[in-house]
Amino acid sequence: MNYLSLNQITYQFISKILVFPIFKFLFRGELDGANNIPDEKSFIIVSNHGSLLDPPFLGHALGKKVSFMAKQELFKIPLLSQVIKACGAYPVKRGLVDKNSIILASKKLFNNEIIGIFIDGTRQKDGFVNKPKNGAALIASKTKKLLLPVAIINSHRLVRFKFFLPFFNKVIIRIGKPINYPLSTSKIDITETTIKLKNEINLLLN
Repeated sequence: MNYLSLNQITYQFISKILVFPIFKFLFRGELDGANNIPDEKSFIIVSNHGSLLDPPFLGHALGKKVSFMAKQELFKIPLLSQVIKACGAYPVKRGLVDKNSIILASKKLFNNEIIGIFIDGTRQKDGFVNKPKNGAALIASKTKKLLLPVAIINSHRLVRFKFFLPFFNKVIIRIGKPINYPLSTSKIDITETTIKLKNEINLLLN
């Protein structure tokens, strides 16, 4: 008999009990393009970023556990640190090229896990990809894993007010076709793949 670990139980509880009603009923969440999800066990999800709810929404909508980078400081907060660890998060030093986080991400991929990367590195007020970082393409080049462009529509404007009453915008997670990893780790190849991801995600957002 296979028993679930504490982390697995925590993740299932968060996804099905907490995230599901918020995504499905409050924001009328939808998944578009599920047929584009690779058959491979391990790949890299690359997305725009507009809300703190993006990580749990992505993991729940795809029906898969997706590991995201999280601020190192969050791992020092009691209880919260246990929750984000259970969800597969791993620490990153913001504002720095953190080699350790790249190593951790690569290890997860080699262990047949799925990782998620917000290509701008931080939330964008307009919801689009504006100043993409090369991290996703670099990790893909080192691990030879597919890149899956994903657009989270309306995540930057989840709530609007009308006559002082809150109205929750519909959230759509739209999945594009997988993009191959760069042919090499050269700056030219990495940048070319990053631009390709940016253009594809922004196209999916329109």
